[in-house]
Amino acid sequence: MDSETSPLPGKLEQLSKLKKHAHLGGGEKRIQAQHERGKLTARERLATLLDKDSFEEFGVFVLPRTKETGCNEEMCLSDAVVTGTGKIDGRRVFVFAQDFTVMGGSVSEAVGLKIKQLMQRAMENLAPVVAIFDSGGARIQEGVMGLAGVGDMLCAHALASGVVPQISIVAGPSAGGAVYGPALTDFTFVIQGISQMYITGPEAVKEATHEEISHQDLGGALVHASQSGAAHFITDTEEMCYREVRRLLSFLPQSWREKPPHLSSDDPMRTDALLRTIIPEVPNKPYDMNIIIKSIVDDGKFLEVHQRYAPNILAGFARMDGQTVGIVAQQPSVLAGAIDINAADKAARFIRCCDAFSIPLVSLVDVPGFLPGSAQEHSGIIRHGAKLIFAYAEATVPKISVILRKAYGGAYIAMSSKHLRGDVNFAWPEAEIAVMGAAGAIEILNASDMKKIENPEELANFIAKKEEEYKEKFANPYQAAKYGFIDDVIEPRNTRFRIIRALAYLENKNEQRPSKKHNNIPL
Repeated sequence: MDSETSPLPGKLEQLSKLKKHAHLGGGEKRIQAQHERGKLTARERLATLLDKDSFEEFGVFVLPRTKETGCNEEMCLSDAVVTGTGKIDGRRVFVFAQDFTVMGGSVSEAVGLKIKQLMQRAMENLAPVVAIFDSGGARIQEGVMGLAGVGDMLCAHALASGVVPQISIVAGPSAGGAVYGPALTDFTFVIQGISQMYITGPEAVKEATHEEISHQDLGGALVHASQSGAAHFITDTEEMCYREVRRLLSFLPQSWREKPPHLSSDDPMRTDALLRTIIPEVPNKPYDMNIIIKSIVDDGKFLEVHQRYAPNILAGFARMDGQTVGIVAQQPSVLAGAIDINAADKAARFIRCCDAFSIPLVSLVDVPGFLPGSAQEHSGIIRHGAKLIFAYAEATVPKISVILRKAYGGAYIAMSSKHLRGDVNFAWPEAEIAVMGAAGAIEILNASDMKKIENPEELANFIAKKEEEYKEKFANPYQAAKYGFIDDVIEPRNTRFRIIRALAYLENKNEQRPSKKHNNIPL
């Protein structure tokens, strides 16, 4: 058959036409409207996120299953989500981006199926998933089939949890049941002025409760980054967001079966004399824990997670001698570093994520205890604090802790102590490990004697003497070291290389949990 009568040119022309329609999503007018909202389109987002020319798309010709959508085939090719695979810094990732230009990015049966298939490929090929959410929720026109699509998506996220890292970017609305998509992933990014997450929007809230509230005040980026804790990272622009996603992935492995990339760049034997004086001489005086973290990690680089949420505890990723570590540390400049409900939840979730992906944990401890008060007790500090204890106890990755100034009561136990299977436990010379601080202990231990002393000056002298005796006995780390609960008391300036040496000999740690179907963390 000669080329003039071959059907191939016509077929190729049809293919080219269909691909062009698919790449236009909902059409030029809707693309323009997306840009006017200050938002990129789904394919523009993937091009910005991924290495150049690395994207391979799946399901280009998928169409909605129902004709009730009012969307012609040319405007609905691929339906309302773009799925595929590409690379970030040369490493394989699987991605999907909801397409708001197609029926508002609504989740249909077909959209749910595409996402489910993508997640299955990610698990089979053991590579991370990056999900970009921009959707009004389940597709109303499909009724229960729209709900089925959302259900398939949520189930896929749940099953992939702990198998491969999952990162979500909320780059528009994420509403209704579909908002649980980003909530089920490991890390969620939000963007100022663009992101919106809520179960019910402002209109439904007004109808149900008569409360008037804007989209941003109800579920904007800042709300979830600082109040609800539903967002782990917040950025000012989309482009900045995608850069930060790439940065986060550089700390993570491809899957639970691998270790994170090793990137050496700093002298492992480096010391810092500043650490000798960082702890204030005045008891309970605050200082910034970030100074200590940046002093001991490679190149002073610390990627903090949940920076604006529960700031009394710090959590994030760094490298030590090129190895990724998860840092958990009190922040004495906020609530004196006491552990409250939000701090316990924040740290517990981060610890479990590190454990799932073989990332060693380094804990820097300066904790006066769990935050007291009726508000905390009535809101469940017992239940929430138990999550932190549970997370440390069940983690099988290397666990190294350094007690810097104080570790009192249950908070001492909770912060990766030997009693929760901590591997290496260091302390600085000024560390205090006790049931409580001297002042509180004396009030309990010597209450009857204090009541007998009527002279104020004599009472003050008695209290001062007893506090000094208490401090002499407990205000040092050697009592705990005597019983083997502290492995070594170290010079502050040597903290970096002592942690690095501990990481080196724990590299092949292989600790098994007791046989069971699964645990029952106190959620």
